[in-house]
Amino acid sequence: MSKLKSALQSGKFTVTCELSPPKGSNLSVLLEKAEMLKNIVHAFNLTDSAAARMTMDPVAAGHALLNLGMEPIVQVTSRDKNRLALQSGMLGAHALGISNLVIMGGDPPHIGDHPQAKGVNDLFSSQIIAAAHALNHGNDHAGNALDGDTDFYIGSVCNPGAKDLAAEVENTHRKIDAGAQFFQTQAIYQSDQLHRFVERLHIAAADLRLLVGIIPIKSVKMANYMNAKVPGIDIPPALLDRIAHAEKSADAEHVVNESLAIAAETIRDLRACCNGFHLMAIGWEKHLPALLQRAA
Repeated sequence: MSKLKSALQSGKFTVTCELSPPKGSNLSVLLEKAEMLKNIVHAFNLTDSAAARMTMDPVAAGHALLNLGMEPIVQVTSRDKNRLALQSGMLGAHALGISNLVIMGGDPPHIGDHPQAKGVNDLFSSQIIAAAHALNHGNDHAGNALDGDTDFYIGSVCNPGAKDLAAEVENTHRKIDAGAQFFQTQAIYQSDQLHRFVERLHIAAADLRLLVGIIPIKSVKMANYMNAKVPGIDIPPALLDRIAHAEKSADAEHVVNESLAIAAETIRDLRACCNGFHLMAIGWEKHLPALLQRAA
């Protein structure tokens, strides 16, 4: 059983962290970050060309982490592969020892560094989840028998801040019905968003296996960009004012301290209604130990 699955099923406070494979073949930076954080997180999400920016395949990066005794969670997106490639890739991941998947749609190609790329999107996220579930039970997506099954712990994503909450709740139920066993959320800055979402789902957080997304606010500029461009993110004016006030000091450390204080407050506010947290540091990985210490 994976460390992640064991932690979530036993009710332990669980922490995952997102890392991006390199745009190139040099894994040293990713491995250094993972080494620094390995004692405070249960597993590392490895993104699948996040923001449609081409990077190393997360399965390869995950295998490198496994070789160093660390546990990966491989992102699987519908954007780039048809059902044949998706299933063969998952079988290959299993053969390399990877046991955790998190399945999602992926960012559209036109926003990335290869805007002429064609999105595939042969299967919806819930259909890929169903395919992974079938692989765990000895069959492919078409019902054909496998010579050796898999043992994936299958995760997906949800967005408690979605504008159309009813549609998000319906989609999350579709993923659960397809076989999703845990969820990581979009970043949350307002506790009422999560409460509303879980209430509408009518599923206890302990049964949902929910890891709440945390992105530290690095600057007012970053916050304004996320509010304008990232679906489901809503950073309230009071938090923007706190970061703006810190920025006026012209002291970078003051900004970091205020950002970590806000993130730690969010973790403390939401800890009782989720199973743990998914940290997306976006270059601030070195500050994550301090963040978790503040939030304890």
